[in-house]
Amino acid sequence: MPAWLDNWFERHQHPLSRGLHYVGIPLTIAFIPLAAWQLVEWRWDLWWRPTVLLVVGYGLQWMGHVIEGNDMGEVILVKRLLGRPYVAVSPRYERREQSAK
Repeated sequence: MPAWLDNWFERHQHPLSRGLHYVGIPLTIAFIPLAAWQLVEWRWDLWWRPTVLLVVGYGLQWMGHVIEGNDMGEVILVKRLLGRPYVAVSPRYERREQSAK
């Protein structure tokens, strides 16, 4: 398994969080081709469609991270750049891993 995917699974251990991400990530990605198509076709009147995909997709992922108890990847990036503390893996899962060692 690639390291980035292994890291993703480590950060998304709660089943409901994973489920929300399995729906939210494709919705968020679908925003890009839909927005591009609408720009090419000059359909500014349909601006709300890609916006809904983006907001709902990120909203589902955000809910997953609230359930999981850790920060979203984009939030971690910003916190790292600002030198602030962040939670990459939920403490409840870190404790389980540390006690198993």
